[in-house]
Amino acid sequence: MNDPINHPAHYTDGAIEVIDYIEDKRLGYHLGNAVKYISRAGKKDPAKTVEDLQKAVWYINRHIANLQKEDTNEDR
Repeated sequence: MNDPINHPAHYTDGAIEVIDYIEDKRLGYHLGNAVKYISRAGKKDPAKTVEDLQKAVWYINRHIANLQKEDTNEDR
């Protein structure tokens, strides 16, 4: 059954919800959003599959930039 607030159809495709995986792996904000966009790419709107994947890449790049910034700050 589609519950648009608690369990939208594009969230519940598969054996587990993406949020359960993200929380179990403790991925944090950036990586969690990347996994979310990859897992749901095109399921809400097939015409936006590429856009969803581009969003995932954006979050991964943001996470990498933050890690690099931390490395730079630790070297000081």
